[in-house]
Amino acid sequence: MRQEKHGVLLVNLGTPDAPTPKAIKRYLKEFLSDNRVVDTSPLIWWPILNGIILPIRSPRVAKLYQSVWMDEGSPLLVYSRRQQRELAARMPNTPVELGMSYGSPNLSQAIDSLLAQGVTNLVVLPLYPQYSCSTSAAVWDGVARVLKGYRRLPSISFIRDYAEHPAYIYALRQSVEYAFTQHGQPDRLLMSFHGIPKRYARLGDDYPQRCEDTYRALAATLPLAPDRVMMTYQSRFGREPWLTPYTDETLKSLPAQGVKHIQLICPGFSADCLETLEEIKEQNREIFLEAGGEKFEYIPALNDDAAHIDMMQQLVAQRL
Repeated sequence: MRQEKHGVLLVNLGTPDAPTPKAIKRYLKEFLSDNRVVDTSPLIWWPILNGIILPIRSPRVAKLYQSVWMDEGSPLLVYSRRQQRELAARMPNTPVELGMSYGSPNLSQAIDSLLAQGVTNLVVLPLYPQYSCSTSAAVWDGVARVLKGYRRLPSISFIRDYAEHPAYIYALRQSVEYAFTQHGQPDRLLMSFHGIPKRYARLGDDYPQRCEDTYRALAATLPLAPDRVMMTYQSRFGREPWLTPYTDETLKSLPAQGVKHIQLICPGFSADCLETLEEIKEQNREIFLEAGGEKFEYIPALNDDAAHIDMMQQLVAQRL
């Protein structure tokens, strides 16, 4: 009789190995070559990517990474490793590995390690609360590519997303209420989600609906009137229309409407990274203050908070 053994694979997007143009270029090339992320024909996209975007963007992005790099490394990797360790400590008899869709540690390394430990039932937890074809589906593709090299496959339980999971909403609420106790209630609370092209949604990606599900569930738990909570989208890239309203343009317009105190949380990011620590905490803060705002506080991602690890444990336990 086969002996069953469970294992957990945590997956996040990925990060460069170093805050240098060379490392950034290598990472961006892998990331932006995935058809799930950019679905333009390779005949059109690759010359643009390799001839324009990578040479120009890599040095610029390297400077941004240098501004947020931690002693232990990239923030996304540092917090993801902490999440892995904390979850593993809660589940001593269940191997827990971390893999990234792009960069290292890669999915192949993580899955190889789990299967080498005799895992027969694999729970895959993409750390994207709201499903998107450009994130969660890319994890599915990556896991499938790795397993193509194996003759003996494990059973797989894939957690598509957890946009409305009670433990997730509870962890977010705790984080927001802590900010209220530290800084007072703001004139507006912004929930800023990473954007995607509107075209992806028209073609069937239900990401906008899942973001709205999180927004509604969290707003319903907070001691704020509905008109004091807003939802926006950040991090647009390229020329085609992305989901709106845009975070930066919203922050620029609010002071003229009498909104002087903003708090902003990014519920779609399970760990702080360049998009939260530099784009939101620095760039968007400056946009708001220069437009006439007076107070701006960024509410950190859930990272390795105990309530966040509780949520991960609950999600996994439901599949074991």
